[in-house]
Amino acid sequence: MAQFTLEEKDSFIVLGIGTELKSDYTDYAGINKEKAEFWSAVEEDGRLDTLKSIAANDFIFAVNEAVNNKMMYYAGVMTDASLPEATRMIQFPQGEYLVVKGEAPTSNDLSNQLAGFAFGQVLPEAKDYAYVGGPNATVEMGQRDGVVFGEMWIPVVKK
Repeated sequence: MAQFTLEEKDSFIVLGIGTELKSDYTDYAGINKEKAEFWSAVEEDGRLDTLKSIAANDFIFAVNEAVNNKMMYYAGVMTDASLPEATRMIQFPQGEYLVVKGEAPTSNDLSNQLAGFAFGQVLPEAKDYAYVGGPNATVEMGQRDGVVFGEMWIPVVKK
């Protein structure tokens, strides 16, 4: 079961390779399918390995961000470096973050599980905090005992 906390984070940058999600924002099955296909593509063509080679740590970010009224989705890493194939330097603000922790059999399952719990249960029930937009991310932190573990980071403000 996922757990959550509120944490203060310094601002940070994620270098991402992205795609526009074309499904309606309420079409969760369509969005999840697009995300899974995107991850397969960046893993198979080597772009994810290229990102990992310049990463400041072992974390792999799956970032959701609205840009110019488009739903964008990125595979990314924390780094100060740049790559020609990268599509965006994603700035995460300093401040309070809702941090949801969990584990799942696959990276895709982890991302779906954490997002569902964070946006479907925690945020609707949060009385003192609200998500007001900005990038949010699933952060894959590693594997142990055959499962993937990580966190979802969502910037929030006090109501």
